[in-house]
Amino acid sequence: MTSPRLPLFPLNTVLFPGLVLPLNVFEERYRALMRDLSALPEGAPRRFGVVAIRDGHEVAPSGAGMPDATAPPARGAAAGFGADPIRAFHTVGCVADAATIRPREDGGFEALATGTTRFRLLSVDSSGPYLTGEVADFPEQEGDGAGALASGVLRAFRTYQKRLAGSRERTLAGQQELPEEPTVVSYLVAAATVLDTSVKQRLLQAPDTASRLADELKLLRAETAVMGKLPSLPLVDPPQQPTCPN
Repeated sequence: MTSPRLPLFPLNTVLFPGLVLPLNVFEERYRALMRDLSALPEGAPRRFGVVAIRDGHEVAPSGAGMPDATAPPARGAAAGFGADPIRAFHTVGCVADAATIRPREDGGFEALATGTTRFRLLSVDSSGPYLTGEVADFPEQEGDGAGALASGVLRAFRTYQKRLAGSRERTLAGQQELPEEPTVVSYLVAAATVLDTSVKQRLLQAPDTASRLADELKLLRAETAVMGKLPSLPLVDPPQQPTCPN
């Protein structure tokens, strides 16, 4: 038996199941991916795999803003990721399903995708116009005590939100409804908390929901305590689902 394959979209961010990912697609390899997804029959799922890049660079040397503008652009599916691309990526990712793909006049695309399930990346193939990966399902297990941990995480997250709003001299616009299902809570909090990509990746690949929630509880308490002592932190705004360029 062979493992299923997915087109890959490496990013300098972590996608979680249930979360929405806007994309601004301008590199040719990802334009090719969007064209192939758009050509699928009506009603067919338009799935691809999002993996976080280890070194923090999601634009290949052909992208704008690189130091040597006179150098010939690197091309090909693996441009910018080295001779063995899998080494550049975290090997637990999230399947994304593109609900909308809109072409632009400049040949790029705007897409809106939603994370669905986790996968493990087994190998990477760079022989086509874009990277594809051999993947294995990574099912979510709830684990022991997830319900009680979810309640604690929600309380800690509320405190974190209030402290974060205070540190940024803002007010919270009402009390938004938060879910109660433990796995949904764990992913929502992981996405909404201001954390480094490496920490978010750790949360994505937690062995089960209970482990993720326990980690989040420690992180929220630590972040809230730090903001109490250094109210100018964190230095970045909380994520508002920005468009990810690639």
